[in-house]
Amino acid sequence: MSHPHPELGAPPKLPKGGLRVTPLGGLGEIGRNMTVFEYNGRLLIVDCGVLFPEEEQPGIDLILPDFSSIRDRLDDIEGIVLTHGHEDHIGGVPFLLREKPDIPLIGSKLTLALIEAKLQEHRIRPYTLEVVEGDREHLGPFDCEFIAVNHSIPDALAVAIRTPAGMVVATGDFKMDQLPMDGRLTDLHAFARLSEEGIDLLLSDSTNAEVPGFVPPERDISNVIRGVFAGAQKRIIVASFASHVHRIQQVLDAAHEYGRRVAFVGRSMVRNMGIARDLGYLRVPPGLVVDVKTLDDLPDNEVVLVCTGSQGEPMAALSRMANRDHQIRIVQGDTVILASSLIPGNENAVYRVINGLTRWGANVVHKGNAKVHVSGHASAGELLYFYNICKPKNLMPVHGEWRHLRANAELGALTGVPHDRIVIAEDGVVVDLVEGKAKIVGKVQAGYVYVDGLSVGDVGEPALKDRKILGDEGIISVFVVVDSSTGKITGGPHIQARGSGIDDGVFTTVIPKIQEVLERSAQDGVVEPHQLQQLIRRTLGKWVSDNYRRRPMILPVVVEV
Repeated sequence: MSHPHPELGAPPKLPKGGLRVTPLGGLGEIGRNMTVFEYNGRLLIVDCGVLFPEEEQPGIDLILPDFSSIRDRLDDIEGIVLTHGHEDHIGGVPFLLREKPDIPLIGSKLTLALIEAKLQEHRIRPYTLEVVEGDREHLGPFDCEFIAVNHSIPDALAVAIRTPAGMVVATGDFKMDQLPMDGRLTDLHAFARLSEEGIDLLLSDSTNAEVPGFVPPERDISNVIRGVFAGAQKRIIVASFASHVHRIQQVLDAAHEYGRRVAFVGRSMVRNMGIARDLGYLRVPPGLVVDVKTLDDLPDNEVVLVCTGSQGEPMAALSRMANRDHQIRIVQGDTVILASSLIPGNENAVYRVINGLTRWGANVVHKGNAKVHVSGHASAGELLYFYNICKPKNLMPVHGEWRHLRANAELGALTGVPHDRIVIAEDGVVVDLVEGKAKIVGKVQAGYVYVDGLSVGDVGEPALKDRKILGDEGIISVFVVVDSSTGKITGGPHIQARGSGIDDGVFTTVIPKIQEVLERSAQDGVVEPHQLQQLIRRTLGKWVSDNYRRRPMILPVVVEV
């Protein structure tokens, strides 16, 4: 198996007749999926998603792929193929289209409807091409065929990309549920047909590669949800991804059976379920769904709320309910169902929400104590089955953390893919398919781009480091007035601490030390404010460290008069 080297340099010029594959996200992480294909000077992008921030990224709303390697080549892009409508595959599209709004978007009906609604908020009207499984479209030199796969959202597609360099198949996120809710099977016949033609490079979903066996059918959850509904005495609150149409269909069916009304809570949930209903992907019996404002008129045992927040997101509806910061107040006897898996890294946030809900008397049903979720990603048994059908000449695991990529690579090797034809890459690593063999040739910039409010890319690692210090250690400010000509102190030092756990009164013992250092610097002719600030920072920082073993941010202000 080949793998990236930390000393990889910029990739060479793509050989004539070769196909270049550059993942800009989704490798070594769960989310931010984006892959760029290049042939004969033209580019095709598959997916453009976002990654959600973790606790060590305070204040960040979203994390985008780094577009810098393609920014000066936006005119070369033939289109963006979207495999399905989850945020980790479409959430970055508005930010790329801000730079060039006329890049065509290619995807299924539901996927395009979801991204078009999102783009409306950014005041972008995209060029779109709707496709269904079985369609073939020529996008410049890329001959794209679309294949049905099932996932935890309807209308998911894999894409086979034919070029003179060979055929690449990108699975997107997929599983092989044999009893899907919508009857839409992963089209193994199509993959077998592509195998007969010859799959030169397979980019395969790795998320569940460590999990043995096969993913249970989605419909297995129905009986569990019905059992929860049968035993619930008061309100039922269901938290799910805002795009998990199949799961919410099961909730609606159970609510209809048990005589409850359903209200959607949260902007994204209301929007997405409205789209799914209008397009016929969500079957809603008349009168079942009501506005949340009408719930006060209904008895608690006739109410179901469907909201976001299954991953413990701080601003999502469920987290705010747990923190008593939402108009819907959790009361003793309410039942809360977390109908989703835990995305790696979100465990602490989710359990914090579970504890908060339990504190107010809710009965919380989650994957840990009931079968209220099945994965949308193929497990090891399915992947083995899939590789034996596809027989890829080269394999590149994608969509997963390092442990998932490694596990997926081992599965490929077990089915006969030669070790030297399995490429384990990471974000930014460039892979060329030349004369039938895939190999790593270089690396481009593919770091995190942070979205913070309205700013994109303005916040970097240094700012996040400062935020962590402020959050963990607090801040101490020092205000000093000095004579501009002599450097002597004419006012202060005045010291204030915030969030450091240090009382302002104790600073009387360090003020003489600061005065002494500044007097000595004045005698040495040091009067430049920046240098004086550095002296203050070092003196006060050492004193705090010696006495309190803490390292707060120290902000000295020197004013000249």
